[in-house]
Amino acid sequence: MHLRQKLTLHYFALAGIIILGTVFRFWHLDLKPLWLDEVLTAFFSLGREYNDLPLDVVFPLSTLQEFFTLQPEASCRDIAQTLAQQSTHPPLFFCLMHSWLRFTGTEQLAWALRSFPALIGVGAIAAIYCLNRLIFSPIAGLIAAALMAVSPFAVYLSQEARHYTLPMLLIILALLALIPIQQRLYHQQLPSPWLWLGWGMVNSIGCYVHYFFLLAVIAQFLTLISGMIWYRRRLPGGSWIAVALVMAGMAVSYLPWWGMLLADVGRQETNWLPQPDSIMPLLQLLVGWLLMVIALPVENQPWWIVIPMGGLTLGLGGWIIWRGGVGVKQLLQKPATQLATLTLFGFTLAVLLQFLAIIYLLGKDISVVPRYNFVYYPTICALLAASLTVNHGASGRRDVQVQGKWAIVLTLTISVVSTVCVVANLVFLKPYYPQQVAENMTIEPTVPLIMVMGYDDLQDIGLGLSFAKALENLPEGGSQQGDRAIAFLSRQQGYDKVWQQLSELTIPSVSQLNLWVITPGLKRRDYPQHLAIANQKTCILDPSQHYRIGIPYQLYRCG
Repeated sequence: MHLRQKLTLHYFALAGIIILGTVFRFWHLDLKPLWLDEVLTAFFSLGREYNDLPLDVVFPLSTLQEFFTLQPEASCRDIAQTLAQQSTHPPLFFCLMHSWLRFTGTEQLAWALRSFPALIGVGAIAAIYCLNRLIFSPIAGLIAAALMAVSPFAVYLSQEARHYTLPMLLIILALLALIPIQQRLYHQQLPSPWLWLGWGMVNSIGCYVHYFFLLAVIAQFLTLISGMIWYRRRLPGGSWIAVALVMAGMAVSYLPWWGMLLADVGRQETNWLPQPDSIMPLLQLLVGWLLMVIALPVENQPWWIVIPMGGLTLGLGGWIIWRGGVGVKQLLQKPATQLATLTLFGFTLAVLLQFLAIIYLLGKDISVVPRYNFVYYPTICALLAASLTVNHGASGRRDVQVQGKWAIVLTLTISVVSTVCVVANLVFLKPYYPQQVAENMTIEPTVPLIMVMGYDDLQDIGLGLSFAKALENLPEGGSQQGDRAIAFLSRQQGYDKVWQQLSELTIPSVSQLNLWVITPGLKRRDYPQHLAIANQKTCILDPSQHYRIGIPYQLYRCG
């Protein structure tokens, strides 16, 4: 085959991979209900703030949409100020999302919110192709793009209305600058100022997107400085000065938000992470690695599905880890790929060590949240792709080439099946299960209902809003939307105060009413058997309708 034909086929394959990745990211994009974190994304990106919500009153579910409308007059400065007061996140993603919502509108809110990260996720496919093509080979670039296109983890992140795909893309772009910088330095060539500047700018931008991007920045500097110490006799003059200038420039660029970072570290909103339990974080990190390639249905499934799916996950995942390890070892033995492999491996190791420091030294077990692995997912994807292609075309032995091709086909097939499970809502289920909660609350769709959320902070309010949005999207059945209402009552002074507030609220007069109370932190035995509400009605606890999905909620029948 002529070179021109090979190039044409190569780029057709790349286009097909990007199209496939796009389809997976936008397929069933609004199938899953918005959950707590996504509701908070919507709230801040729309230009709203905590005080916009009607608290401590009952209001109809039909008016909920009013609080999820775009405030076009809100500026990025306004959004940043709101985040500084009411959240623990840097502002850039929310500012960009605000602009995106101006373009898409908010009629289909879930789709509009998720389409922005999904589009960035498509850009990450192209970026990982460029990275592996640059540092390994064109075929390694194609396989990296294919792995990311069909990765259940990457698709899951792309379908979350959160700031995960944007920092992931920026990490890839930063590595696209870091590795050429290293290659020039270790060959006694000082990189151009534009390369240093581009690397520093990408990292500075990333720090305003997600705090965990700082882990990626630290990992890059550790990797770069370690290599410079190792190859110190090869370095050209001015190398250390250039590194120091980039570090200083990044530090100066982050001065406007540095105080907020320090304040957010100790905020109450970060206390939801549990304490580490012995070696469980190590096992959970390992599971997180498997989920990057294989994710089969095991959540909320009967045992006869969990056992075979779990066995397949461990068996196939173990084989992929073994195959990747063998390939990485071969990459390290080749002079042409040694530096790039060491850089990616060193970056991954540095991030993991920081994860372990957060888990065991700060006592915050971030391993329970697989989505945080976005920080080092790009390097895992790049290394796995390179390891699967290390023998491709490099040997005259046909059996070696065939084995390599079958390994690629099997890995991609596993990922495709897993990704179909993701978009079908069988894997990576939304936390707190808002759809299930809404369905449980409407077991009697013809009976009017009021959902009462006991809140202590904005996280509780966001959780209640996610349940309310799920209720809003359910078919009305025989009930009118006006027969459904919600209320947020403060629990800061205890639940006795909540019950007292409930008795003083203005509630529509109906002959029958289902009252659902969502009560974070309340034990089942502490629920009162009777509750008094407005209009002298008495509500009786229904013991058969008590649920717990991380937090408890209980039905009272009023009549």
